[in-house]
Amino acid sequence: MELEFRTVKEYGQDEFIEKKSRFIGSAIPCQTEEEALAFIEKKKKEYWDASHNVYAYIVSVPGKTPVKRCSDDGEPQGTAGRPVLDVLEKEKLVDVCVVATRYFGGTMLGAGGLVRAYSHTSKIAVEAAEILNMCLCKLLRMEFDYGWYGKISYILPEFKGILERSDFGEHVTLELLLRYDRVEAFQKALTELTNGQVKAVEILEKYENMK
Repeated sequence: MELEFRTVKEYGQDEFIEKKSRFIGSAIPCQTEEEALAFIEKKKKEYWDASHNVYAYIVSVPGKTPVKRCSDDGEPQGTAGRPVLDVLEKEKLVDVCVVATRYFGGTMLGAGGLVRAYSHTSKIAVEAAEILNMCLCKLLRMEFDYGWYGKISYILPEFKGILERSDFGEHVTLELLLRYDRVEAFQKALTELTNGQVKAVEILEKYENMK
C-alpha cells in the first residue's frame, strides 16, 4: 500500500495563445488506462477540427510500475507528448490524464518552442484540475469524560489532524483523522497527558488530501 501519492481532484481546463496558435490543456483524474483512453477519445471528438490532440497519462497498477503513455499526434517526435508527460512526472502525479489540444495559428514555433508550449499546456491543465497530496491516514476514536476535553482539545492542533466527528452526550466522543506518520506521536502524547486514562482506538485507514 502506498503511503503517499499525488493526483488531481477533478476535471480541469485552461488555455493560452502562443504566436497565434491556441493551446488548450485538459486534465482529469482516472483510475484505469481504459478511463484515460476514453477521455482522450472524448477530447478528440470535441476538438475534431484541431491541428493536434496530444496526450499523456500515468495510471497506477497495484503492485506494479505505473503505466505511462504519451503521443505527439503528428507533431515532431519528442516535442509534444513527452513534454506533457514530463510535467506529470515532475509533479509526481499518478492516475491522471492530460490532453493538450493545438489549433495552429500559422507561425512555426520550432522544436524548442513546441516543447515549452506543450509543457506549459500540461502545467496549466493539472493546476486547473487541482493537485492533491493524498496521504494514508488513520481515523482514531476517543471517548472520555468532559474533564479531559479542554486539555485534549489543546494538543490537537499540534498534530494537524482533521476532526471528523464530535459528539457531546454522556461522554465526549471525538473522531480524529491523522497522517500515518503522526499517529504514534499522538498516541504517546495522549497517554502522557491523561496518564493512560484516555485511549485513541484506530477505526479505519483511508487516503486524504493532507500535508
